[in-house]
Amino acid sequence: QVQLVESGGGLVQAGGSLRLSCAASGRTFRWYAMGWFRQAPGKEREFVAAIDWSGGSAYYADSVKGRFTISRDNAKNTVYLQMNSLKPEDTAVYYCAARSGSVAGTRYEYNYWGQGTQVTVSS
Repeated sequence: QVQLVESGGGLVQAGGSLRLSCAASGRTFRWYAMGWFRQAPGKEREFVAAIDWSGGSAYYADSVKGRFTISRDNAKNTVYLQMNSLKPEDTAVYYCAARSGSVAGTRYEYNYWGQGTQVTVSS
């Protein structure tokens, strides 16, 4: 079992930056691949980024590639999402997710989810 708690969301102007954090409970955090997803009002939850258990491999949605960076600190049981050059279309609730095994890019493959944190980007 893994419990996830996101933080770091907020209101930012277009072009600004935010760093989201996701703190995980449990001693087996390093066994899990981690992902970030987001859901805007009226839209499906979509993949943003994912990272493997070691932090050696990361994957991004085309819409955030070059602007967002996912990373993890297994000693702190925490995964991060650094978001730069934010755009109004990045506005959404951002969710952290975990799955045992290899990294994956669809929400159906993740077993554990946080409660989400709101990111709002004003134009």
